[in-house]
Amino acid sequence: MTTHPQLTPQPQPVTQPQPLTLQTLDGVDLQALRYRARGEVRGRIVVAGATGVPQHFYRHFADYAAQQGYDTLTVDYRGIGLSKSGGLRGFQMDYLDWAFQDVAAAVDAMADEHLALFMVGHSFGGHAFGVLPNHHKVAKLYTFGTGAGWHGWMPRAEQIKVWCLWNVVGPALTRYKGYLAWSKLGMGEDLPLGVYRDWKRWCKFPRYFFDDPGMAHIAGLFGRVRAPIVAANATDDLWALPASRDAFMAAYCNTTVQTVDIRPPDHALGPIGHMGYFRRQAQPLWHEVLDWFASNPAHAPR
Repeated sequence: MTTHPQLTPQPQPVTQPQPLTLQTLDGVDLQALRYRARGEVRGRIVVAGATGVPQHFYRHFADYAAQQGYDTLTVDYRGIGLSKSGGLRGFQMDYLDWAFQDVAAAVDAMADEHLALFMVGHSFGGHAFGVLPNHHKVAKLYTFGTGAGWHGWMPRAEQIKVWCLWNVVGPALTRYKGYLAWSKLGMGEDLPLGVYRDWKRWCKFPRYFFDDPGMAHIAGLFGRVRAPIVAANATDDLWALPASRDAFMAAYCNTTVQTVDIRPPDHALGPIGHMGYFRRQAQPLWHEVLDWFASNPAHAPR
Protein backbone atom coordinates (compact mmCIF):
# COMPACT_ATOMS: atom_id res chain seq x y z
CA MET A 1 0.00 0.00 0.00
CA THR A 2 1.22 3.48 -0.74
CA THR A 3 0.43 6.74 0.95
CA HIS A 4 -1.44 9.44 -0.90
CA PRO A 5 0.21 12.87 -0.99
CA GLN A 6 -3.14 14.64 -1.50
CA LEU A 7 -4.85 14.19 1.83
CA THR A 8 -8.13 15.53 3.07
CA PRO A 9 -7.47 18.83 4.90
CA GLN A 10 -6.21 18.61 8.47
CA PRO A 11 -9.02 17.90 10.93
CA GLN A 12 -10.59 20.73 12.85
CA PRO A 13 -10.38 20.51 16.66
CA VAL A 14 -12.00 17.37 17.98
CA THR A 15 -15.73 17.86 18.44
CA GLN A 16 -17.47 16.63 21.55
CA PRO A 17 -18.24 12.91 21.13
CA GLN A 18 -21.47 11.38 22.38
CA PRO A 19 -21.02 9.38 25.62
CA LEU A 20 -22.66 5.96 25.57
CA THR A 21 -23.03 3.19 28.11
CA LEU A 22 -22.79 -0.30 26.67
CA GLN A 23 -23.75 -3.42 28.59
CA THR A 24 -21.96 -6.69 27.95
CA LEU A 25 -23.69 -10.06 27.90
CA ASP A 26 -22.24 -10.80 31.35
CA GLY A 27 -23.81 -7.62 32.74
CA VAL A 28 -20.84 -5.21 32.88
CA ASP A 29 -21.38 -1.55 31.99
CA LEU A 30 -18.78 -0.04 29.68
CA GLN A 31 -18.27 3.61 28.84
CA ALA A 32 -17.89 4.40 25.14
CA LEU A 33 -17.63 7.52 23.00
CA ARG A 34 -19.33 7.85 19.63
CA TYR A 35 -17.96 10.25 17.04
CA ARG A 36 -20.81 11.01 14.67
CA ALA A 37 -20.06 11.05 10.96
CA ARG A 38 -20.10 14.40 9.21
CA GLY A 39 -22.01 14.63 5.96
CA GLU A 40 -22.91 11.48 4.06
CA VAL A 41 -22.36 8.37 6.18
CA ARG A 42 -20.02 5.94 4.45
CA GLY A 43 -19.91 3.28 7.13
CA ARG A 44 -19.27 2.59 10.79
CA ILE A 45 -16.06 1.81 12.66
CA VAL A 46 -15.31 0.20 16.01
CA VAL A 47 -11.86 0.96 17.42
CA ALA A 48 -10.48 -1.99 19.42
CA GLY A 49 -7.61 -0.58 21.45
CA ALA A 50 -4.38 -1.96 22.86
CA THR A 51 -3.81 -3.40 26.33
CA GLY A 52 -3.97 -0.72 29.00
CA VAL A 53 -4.56 2.11 26.52
CA PRO A 54 -7.60 4.29 27.32
CA GLN A 55 -10.00 5.20 24.55
CA HIS A 56 -9.08 8.89 24.77
CA PHE A 57 -5.78 7.98 23.07
CA TYR A 58 -7.70 7.18 19.87
CA ARG A 59 -9.66 10.44 19.75
CA HIS A 60 -7.67 12.00 16.89
CA PHE A 61 -8.20 8.97 14.65
CA ALA A 62 -11.87 8.71 15.61
CA ASP A 63 -12.49 12.37 14.85
CA TYR A 64 -10.62 12.12 11.54
CA ALA A 65 -12.70 9.09 10.53
CA ALA A 66 -15.90 10.91 11.50
CA GLN A 67 -14.92 13.84 9.30
CA GLN A 68 -14.54 11.42 6.41
CA GLY A 69 -18.06 10.06 6.90
CA TYR A 70 -17.49 7.14 9.29
CA ASP A 71 -19.56 6.89 12.44
CA THR A 72 -16.85 5.80 14.89
CA LEU A 73 -16.97 4.23 18.34
CA THR A 74 -14.21 3.98 20.92
CA VAL A 75 -14.62 2.09 24.20
CA ASP A 76 -12.81 1.55 27.47
CA TYR A 77 -12.60 -2.10 28.42
CA ARG A 78 -13.72 -3.19 31.89
CA GLY A 79 -11.38 -2.02 34.63
CA ILE A 80 -9.80 0.61 32.36
CA GLY A 81 -10.32 4.34 31.80
CA LEU A 82 -13.92 5.52 32.01
CA SER A 83 -15.12 1.93 32.52
CA LYS A 84 -13.15 1.57 35.75
CA SER A 85 -15.75 1.50 38.52
CA GLY A 86 -13.53 0.94 41.55
CA GLY A 87 -10.16 -0.31 42.70
CA LEU A 88 -8.46 -3.15 40.87
CA ARG A 89 -7.41 -5.10 43.95
CA GLY A 90 -9.64 -8.17 43.94
CA PHE A 91 -11.12 -7.31 40.55
CA GLN A 92 -11.84 -10.61 38.79
CA MET A 93 -11.59 -11.11 35.04
CA ASP A 94 -9.77 -13.03 32.32
CA TYR A 95 -7.77 -11.17 29.69
CA LEU A 96 -9.99 -12.36 26.85
CA ASP A 97 -13.11 -10.99 28.56
CA TRP A 98 -12.06 -7.77 26.87
CA ALA A 99 -12.64 -9.56 23.55
CA PHE A 100 -15.45 -12.07 24.17
CA GLN A 101 -17.50 -9.53 26.10
CA ASP A 102 -16.29 -5.94 25.70
CA VAL A 103 -15.32 -5.64 22.04
CA ALA A 104 -18.29 -7.87 21.21
CA ALA A 105 -20.61 -5.38 22.95
CA ALA A 106 -19.12 -2.54 20.89
CA VAL A 107 -19.70 -4.48 17.68
CA ASP A 108 -23.31 -5.19 18.61
CA ALA A 109 -23.86 -1.52 19.43
CA MET A 110 -22.60 -0.37 16.02
CA ALA A 111 -23.91 -3.11 13.75
CA ASP A 112 -26.49 -1.86 11.23
CA GLU A 113 -28.06 -3.87 8.44
CA HIS A 114 -27.88 -0.86 6.11
CA LEU A 115 -24.24 0.16 6.69
CA ALA A 116 -21.00 -1.77 6.52
CA LEU A 117 -19.23 -2.07 9.87
CA PHE A 118 -15.42 -2.03 10.01
CA MET A 119 -12.94 -2.52 12.81
CA VAL A 120 -9.64 -0.78 13.44
CA GLY A 121 -7.43 -2.67 15.86
CA HIS A 122 -4.33 -1.74 17.79
CA SER A 123 -2.16 -4.54 19.17
CA PHE A 124 -4.66 -6.48 21.35
CA GLY A 125 -7.44 -5.36 19.02
CA GLY A 126 -6.00 -7.65 16.34
CA HIS A 127 -6.06 -10.52 18.84
CA ALA A 128 -9.60 -9.77 19.95
CA PHE A 129 -11.12 -10.00 16.49
CA GLY A 130 -10.34 -13.70 16.16
CA VAL A 131 -12.35 -14.69 19.22
CA LEU A 132 -15.37 -12.42 18.78
CA PRO A 133 -18.64 -14.34 18.87
CA ASN A 134 -20.04 -11.75 16.42
CA HIS A 135 -17.07 -11.24 14.08
CA HIS A 136 -19.38 -11.97 11.15
CA LYS A 137 -20.96 -8.52 11.64
CA VAL A 138 -17.65 -6.84 10.70
CA ALA A 139 -16.90 -6.42 7.00
CA LYS A 140 -13.14 -5.71 7.26
CA LEU A 141 -10.43 -5.43 9.90
CA TYR A 142 -7.41 -3.12 9.68
CA THR A 143 -5.03 -3.62 12.59
CA PHE A 144 -1.83 -1.87 13.63
CA GLY A 145 0.96 -3.28 15.77
CA THR A 146 -0.54 -6.74 16.32
CA GLY A 147 2.06 -9.37 17.12
CA ALA A 148 2.69 -12.58 19.03
CA GLY A 149 4.19 -10.94 22.13
CA TRP A 150 7.06 -13.41 22.53
CA HIS A 151 10.31 -11.73 23.58
CA GLY A 152 12.21 -13.82 21.03
CA TRP A 153 10.75 -11.75 18.20
CA MET A 154 12.25 -8.59 19.70
CA PRO A 155 15.76 -7.11 19.41
CA ARG A 156 18.18 -8.27 22.10
CA ALA A 157 18.03 -5.10 24.21
CA GLU A 158 14.23 -5.18 24.21
CA GLN A 159 14.26 -8.88 25.10
CA ILE A 160 16.17 -8.06 28.28
CA LYS A 161 13.74 -5.28 29.22
CA VAL A 162 10.73 -7.53 28.65
CA TRP A 163 12.31 -10.40 30.59
CA CYS A 164 12.82 -8.07 33.53
CA LEU A 165 9.23 -6.85 33.26
CA TRP A 166 7.73 -10.33 33.40
CA ASN A 167 10.15 -11.89 35.88
CA VAL A 168 11.20 -9.09 38.23
CA VAL A 169 9.11 -5.91 38.04
CA GLY A 170 5.71 -7.46 37.29
CA PRO A 171 5.76 -10.06 40.09
CA ALA A 172 6.93 -7.47 42.61
CA LEU A 173 4.24 -4.95 41.66
CA THR A 174 1.41 -7.46 41.61
CA ARG A 175 2.39 -8.90 45.01
CA TYR A 176 2.44 -5.41 46.47
CA LYS A 177 -0.61 -3.89 44.76
CA GLY A 178 -2.79 -6.88 43.84
CA TYR A 179 -2.76 -5.81 40.19
CA LEU A 180 -0.17 -4.67 37.64
CA ALA A 181 0.49 -1.00 38.35
CA TRP A 182 1.27 -0.36 34.68
CA SER A 183 0.92 3.39 35.18
CA LYS A 184 3.90 3.38 37.58
CA LEU A 185 6.01 2.27 34.63
CA GLY A 186 4.60 4.97 32.36
CA MET A 187 3.12 2.31 30.08
CA GLY A 188 -0.62 3.01 30.26
CA GLU A 189 -3.51 2.20 32.56
CA ASP A 190 -3.13 -0.17 35.50
CA LEU A 191 -4.08 -3.73 34.57
CA PRO A 192 -6.27 -6.22 36.45
CA LEU A 193 -4.42 -9.19 37.89
CA GLY A 194 -6.15 -11.62 35.53
CA VAL A 195 -4.95 -9.64 32.51
CA TYR A 196 -1.38 -9.68 33.82
CA ARG A 197 -1.39 -13.42 34.53
CA ASP A 198 -2.79 -14.41 31.14
CA TRP A 199 -0.58 -11.97 29.23
CA LYS A 200 2.58 -13.10 31.02
CA ARG A 201 1.81 -16.76 30.35
CA TRP A 202 1.05 -16.33 26.65
CA CYS A 203 4.13 -14.18 26.04
CA LYS A 204 6.27 -17.22 26.90
CA PHE A 205 5.25 -18.85 23.61
CA PRO A 206 6.47 -17.97 20.09
CA ARG A 207 2.90 -18.05 18.77
CA TYR A 208 1.30 -16.56 21.86
CA PHE A 209 -1.86 -18.29 23.09
CA PHE A 210 -1.91 -20.64 20.09
CA ASP A 211 1.01 -22.51 21.71
CA ASP A 212 -0.62 -22.66 25.15
CA PRO A 213 -1.81 -26.26 25.80
CA GLY A 214 -4.71 -24.86 27.79
CA MET A 215 -5.93 -22.86 24.78
CA ALA A 216 -6.22 -25.66 22.24
CA HIS A 217 -9.62 -24.41 21.11
CA ILE A 218 -8.45 -20.93 20.14
CA ALA A 219 -7.14 -21.80 16.66
CA GLY A 220 -10.58 -23.04 15.70
CA LEU A 221 -12.11 -19.70 16.65
CA PHE A 222 -9.66 -17.82 14.43
CA GLY A 223 -10.34 -20.27 11.61
CA ARG A 224 -13.97 -19.11 11.46
CA VAL A 225 -13.04 -15.58 10.41
CA ARG A 226 -13.81 -14.70 6.79
CA ALA A 227 -13.53 -10.90 6.83
CA PRO A 228 -10.52 -9.54 4.88
CA ILE A 229 -7.70 -8.19 7.06
CA VAL A 230 -4.81 -5.76 6.68
CA ALA A 231 -2.12 -6.04 9.36
CA ALA A 232 0.31 -3.11 9.36
CA ASN A 233 3.40 -2.99 11.57
CA ALA A 234 6.15 -0.40 11.78
CA THR A 235 9.70 -1.60 11.35
CA ASP A 236 10.61 0.31 14.53
CA ASP A 237 7.81 -1.26 16.59
CA LEU A 238 10.03 -3.28 18.91
CA TRP A 239 7.11 -5.02 20.60
CA ALA A 240 5.50 -6.14 17.35
CA LEU A 241 8.00 -6.34 14.52
CA PRO A 242 6.79 -7.79 11.21
CA ALA A 243 8.10 -11.26 12.07
CA SER A 244 6.06 -11.26 15.27
CA ARG A 245 3.00 -10.12 13.33
CA ASP A 246 3.43 -12.89 10.77
CA ALA A 247 3.68 -15.54 13.50
CA PHE A 248 0.37 -14.41 14.95
CA MET A 249 -1.63 -13.48 11.87
CA ALA A 250 -1.06 -16.91 10.31
CA ALA A 251 -3.90 -18.09 12.55
CA TYR A 252 -6.37 -16.18 10.37
CA CYS A 253 -6.04 -19.06 7.96
CA ASN A 254 -9.37 -18.92 6.13
CA THR A 255 -9.39 -15.32 4.99
CA THR A 256 -7.20 -12.90 3.08
CA VAL A 257 -4.54 -11.25 5.24
CA GLN A 258 -2.51 -8.49 3.62
CA THR A 259 0.58 -7.53 5.60
CA VAL A 260 2.12 -4.06 5.41
CA ASP A 261 5.58 -3.14 6.71
CA ILE A 262 5.60 0.55 7.57
CA ARG A 263 9.06 2.06 7.24
CA PRO A 264 8.78 5.43 8.98
CA PRO A 265 11.33 7.24 6.75
CA ASP A 266 9.29 6.28 3.68
CA HIS A 267 6.25 8.02 5.15
CA ALA A 268 8.09 11.00 6.64
CA LEU A 269 6.37 10.24 9.94
CA GLY A 270 9.29 10.18 12.34
CA PRO A 271 9.48 7.36 14.91
CA ILE A 272 6.34 5.24 15.27
CA GLY A 273 7.20 2.49 17.73
CA HIS A 274 4.28 0.65 19.26
CA MET A 275 2.10 3.68 19.97
CA GLY A 276 2.68 6.14 17.15
CA TYR A 277 0.07 4.68 14.80
CA PHE A 278 -2.63 6.76 16.45
CA ARG A 279 -0.80 9.97 17.23
CA ARG A 280 -1.87 12.98 15.23
CA GLN A 281 1.15 12.92 12.89
CA ALA A 282 0.14 9.45 11.68
CA GLN A 283 -2.74 10.85 9.61
CA PRO A 284 -1.25 9.50 6.33
CA LEU A 285 -1.70 5.99 7.76
CA TRP A 286 -5.32 6.72 8.63
CA HIS A 287 -5.94 7.78 5.06
CA GLU A 288 -4.74 4.33 3.97
CA VAL A 289 -7.18 2.69 6.38
CA LEU A 290 -10.22 4.57 5.14
CA ASP A 291 -9.16 4.21 1.52
CA TRP A 292 -9.08 0.43 1.97
CA PHE A 293 -12.45 0.38 3.70
CA ALA A 294 -13.93 2.30 0.76
CA SER A 295 -12.35 0.05 -1.88
CA ASN A 296 -14.46 -2.88 -3.09
CA PRO A 297 -16.98 -1.95 -0.42
CA ALA A 298 -18.51 -4.90 1.33
CA HIS A 299 -22.24 -5.20 1.78
CA ALA A 300 -23.59 -4.61 5.24
CA PRO A 301 -23.28 -7.90 7.16
CA ARG A 302 -26.32 -10.04 7.74
